[in-house]
Amino acid sequence: MSGVAELAQALVRAESINPGVDPAGSGEREAVRVAAEWCELAGLEVSVVEAAPGRPNLIVAARGSGGGRTLLLNGHLDTVGVAGMADPFSGLVEGDRLYGRGAYDMKGAVAACLVACGRAHELGLQGDVVVTAVADEEVASVGTVAVAASAQADAGIVAEPTEEKLGVAHRGFASFRIRVAGRAAHGSRPDLGIDAIARTGPILTRIAALDLELRDGDAHPLLGTGSVHASLISGGQEYSSYPASCELEAERRTVPGETDEDVAREVADLVGDVDASWELTATRGPFAIDAAEQIVEVVARHAGEPERIGLPFWTDAALLQGAGIPTVLFGPCGEGAHAEVEWVSLESLERCVDTYVAVAAELCA
Repeated sequence: MSGVAELAQALVRAESINPGVDPAGSGEREAVRVAAEWCELAGLEVSVVEAAPGRPNLIVAARGSGGGRTLLLNGHLDTVGVAGMADPFSGLVEGDRLYGRGAYDMKGAVAACLVACGRAHELGLQGDVVVTAVADEEVASVGTVAVAASAQADAGIVAEPTEEKLGVAHRGFASFRIRVAGRAAHGSRPDLGIDAIARTGPILTRIAALDLELRDGDAHPLLGTGSVHASLISGGQEYSSYPASCELEAERRTVPGETDEDVAREVADLVGDVDASWELTATRGPFAIDAAEQIVEVVARHAGEPERIGLPFWTDAALLQGAGIPTVLFGPCGEGAHAEVEWVSLESLERCVDTYVAVAAELCA
């Protein structure tokens, strides 16, 4: 196997399930150890910095001779859980495919970034190539939040899997919680009880209506429209009692031009005159980069002028762009993110390495 294939396989074999997804998960430490050892042998500058207690980021750099620009390559080492997978950490290779949890999302791409950084080191560029292999992207992105607060770079590539297409936009999201009040009473006393679950019904109906309205609205050329859906609902205390409360959690997916303030107004309208409280529980804004930014043109040219796409899911690119680092998404081909069978194309990883090195050679020269 090639160097990138061997490193990707070693990373897949290192369990790094995000404990925020599955409490039994170990987090990123073992994967960080594997990657850090490889980078030290490659002669790269290596540092491990905790983004949160027990949640390390790996920061790797090929330092230039000075006077050049800095390219940041970003990817995450945490994965989702492995329920239903037969052998999630085998790192099995069959033909062009490397199998296992995280192979596609996104340890293969992290390996490609690290190998590209090693090759950039050998080129002796003027500028720096920095790789941030981060923690916690699957939950709260504390890893890239920490990077964005301190990193200084002239351009960035987030190596999420894009099928070797050029990602220049993605959706954002806002999650919210609504608590509807009722009054507990014995099921035989409708004169005393107030049914909080039934009171939630109009809110659910309004969510469905808002979703239709959003999807009938103006569409972003790459991302389509925003959307909203009910995610979780719970309430009541026992079969023969009027429920004293009902809690509804829902998610609003956003496109460029839609803000947290817009979502807050929508949630207030969803509640309307129902006796309820509400809050936005988490928000991440959408991402889009101006087509005139140099990083867009350079990556497109070295990648063979691929299709420019918008991604339906949120990524850490929004955080880097928000920190003032012009950023695109470009990563390998494969299949099975969060699924029971996951694989990445090894040939695609090689092409990604070549693209990252060519971009670095131009931008950091």
